[in-house]
Amino acid sequence: MDATAPILIFDSGVGGLTVLAEIRKLLPNAPLIYAADLAGLPYGEKSEAEIAARVAGLLGRMSERFRPRLITIACNTASTIALGMVREVLEVPIVGTVPAIKPAALQTQSGVVGLLGTSATIRQKYVDDLEANFAGGKVLLRHACPALVSAAEQKLRGEVPEPAVFRAAAQGLRGQPRGEEIDTVVLACTHFPLVEDELRAALGPGVEFIHGAEGIARRVAHLTQDNEFHREKPDFAVVTGPIDAAAGLDLAFREYGLEAVAQF
Repeated sequence: MDATAPILIFDSGVGGLTVLAEIRKLLPNAPLIYAADLAGLPYGEKSEAEIAARVAGLLGRMSERFRPRLITIACNTASTIALGMVREVLEVPIVGTVPAIKPAALQTQSGVVGLLGTSATIRQKYVDDLEANFAGGKVLLRHACPALVSAAEQKLRGEVPEPAVFRAAAQGLRGQPRGEEIDTVVLACTHFPLVEDELRAALGPGVEFIHGAEGIARRVAHLTQDNEFHREKPDFAVVTGPIDAAAGLDLAFREYGLEAVAQF
């Protein structure tokens, strides 16, 4: 393995930066490329067929260009729909992102867990299977809140999201039967940890949040534990679509250690 071969972190937008940050903590010398499919955002409102074809096609071309040693799909929606297909067509190791239902079920004291995700994520059989396998005897209340994706993107651009977005997300969980008993919330979209503080304020005290970024980073570190790393140039980001779509994200990318942004 070439020591300069990067780890490619892919997301529909900027949510995967939360995963990048955790990977860098464990692998500070690993060269990283962050890929944001801004031209395809948002994924959560697309059909399964559209998402699968788009993700597989993009990652195929990115793999050819960047020759990554490993790809992380830092997107719950893309992972729950396209992970199997991508693993079939690419020979590079792929690490996906799945809702952290198992740790949430272990942590809850009330037995009632909330799950916030995109519309596409929460309806997947993959999520049904996670619930059946790891949350037996618990109550899992799901709520689709695609507006949180836009809110997270706004926040990273230095804008102030509309507070009503977070109140609506909280009500979407609390308004369901037994919703007032929720003490643990799974953030089943990598964008959502970016607005965790706002969600915490909207849901009120006594609620713990769980997402998968740390677990993903540990998996990446495990799979590359025998690798040598050498960063010969600064880490950078690539975005799909017009480069103007990344306007306002330069500062955020730099804060996450990405020194340049290019169009893919």
